[in-house]
Amino acid sequence: MLKWIASAIIIAIVATGCSTVARNKTSPSPQNNGKVRTQQTEPQKKEIKNSKQVAAHLEQLAKGIDGVNNAHCIVVGNTAVVGLDVDGKLDRSRVGTIKYSVAEALRKDPYGIDALVTADMDLSQRINEIGTDIKRGRPIAGFAEEMADIMGRIIPQMPRDTIPKEPVNQQQTQK
Repeated sequence: MLKWIASAIIIAIVATGCSTVARNKTSPSPQNNGKVRTQQTEPQKKEIKNSKQVAAHLEQLAKGIDGVNNAHCIVVGNTAVVGLDVDGKLDRSRVGTIKYSVAEALRKDPYGIDALVTADMDLSQRINEIGTDIKRGRPIAGFAEEMADIMGRIIPQMPRDTIPKEPVNQQQTQK
């Protein structure tokens, strides 16, 4: 009985090993074929040289979409962030549709292809404030202040992390 099990295992191992080798030899590897060529179909992103001009341009594109009351844009490096002001009474699905429409419009623009689009009221207001600080000549300080405010809202407060204040002894305060 033991001989039959051992021989069955050996035959299974040999059969498995042989089939793998034969299959690898017959299938061509794309890494070995130097003639494979692909074409880039995505629009190429343009390098942003004048950030104020690009921000104004992207704001105008966003404002042209139905449902957008106002738009604010800041450009950081080679990336644009566009905040949308929409009617606060709109339901979430309609706001999502408006945001998607703006993203489609920006996708067709070489400066807006990699832009970030948000319809969050708080973020849109903060983007507006960063843009105002940039226009006032304080781009770094304004950006740092607003990012600190944004992070303060994102980071959750865990009840476990709160440390209760110890009651002040009245005897210590009278001395």
